[in-house]
Amino acid sequence: MPPDTASAQPTTPRGRRTRNALVHAAREVFEEQGFHSTKIADIPRRAAMSHGSFYTYFDSKHAIFREVVNGAMGDLFQATRSGLGDGGSPVERIRAANTRYFASYARNAGVLRAIEEASFRDPYFHDLLAQIRAVFVDRITTGIRRLQEQGLADPKLDAERAAASLGGMAEQAARHAFLFGDSFVEELTVDTLTRLWARGIGLDPDSHD
Repeated sequence: MPPDTASAQPTTPRGRRTRNALVHAAREVFEEQGFHSTKIADIPRRAAMSHGSFYTYFDSKHAIFREVVNGAMGDLFQATRSGLGDGGSPVERIRAANTRYFASYARNAGVLRAIEEASFRDPYFHDLLAQIRAVFVDRITTGIRRLQEQGLADPKLDAERAAASLGGMAEQAARHAFLFGDSFVEELTVDTLTRLWARGIGLDPDSHD
């Protein structure tokens, strides 16, 4: 568990600008240095503010890192949520969702790298990663079950286990592309992932129905 942390919400436009500037600066520093190497003093220094400004809004490094993580995860969750109502065939919807996922992962790779680095030394961040993955698995599970109910996906699949496997495949592809610097051709990677995903749940990857 992390130490007790708290953050204060400003009540004035100036306060909101100051707090947002601190969060923006914190994100930059965490992306560059990682969570454990970052000192609280680094954050207001990057924001060109006094040290005391930090403690007006945050009482710890954990508190502001949590704020940074919330912003990145909100972007990732929105990227996948927006695919639920897409038109097109099931395979086209899977492709669109994978495309958005990779784009969002690329935007937030620095924060995700910082979370992963922190998770090796802090059980709180290890648990946080597990919670993030659980949200994605739940969302994929819902999609697979919907396709099964429509008679499109393999009815013999355990939807939750299939979702965990497919989600893990997508996450590993994104990690290797954006965290480990593997060569990455977006269109080829998304196409390969989509074909594997479609076949994995019993869809024809070349079908437009």
